[in-house]
Amino acid sequence: MLKSIQKKKNRVYIQRKRRSRANIHGTAEKPRVTVFRSNKHFYAQAIDDDAGHTLAYSDGNKLGVRSTREGAQTTAKDLAEKLKAAGIETIVFDRNGYLYHGVVAAFADGLREAGIKF
Repeated sequence: MLKSIQKKKNRVYIQRKRRSRANIHGTAEKPRVTVFRSNKHFYAQAIDDDAGHTLAYSDGNKLGVRSTREGAQTTAKDLAEKLKAAGIETIVFDRNGYLYHGVVAAFADGLREAGIKF
């Protein structure tokens, strides 16, 4: 019983991810910033889809923060500093199939407060 519920949740998550990802594409000038959240940690990276390279990343685990709103904002500020050092001011935000609330919304707000436009 529980396995079938988890399979359905995973299937719905993948459908949301594919639907949101179908219209998003990052370039070197305007990279795609994607997020990953687990129950413990929060990660984000800026990707150039044309070349298939990661331009900058931020790891909440290495920063010593948890997957909370405050931790997501700390991760966002760290990523924003790395993006500005690389000369990137504008991004395309990829929520990676997660709903836009809570930790994901706090991360996006943290990027905006740090001066990144999207």
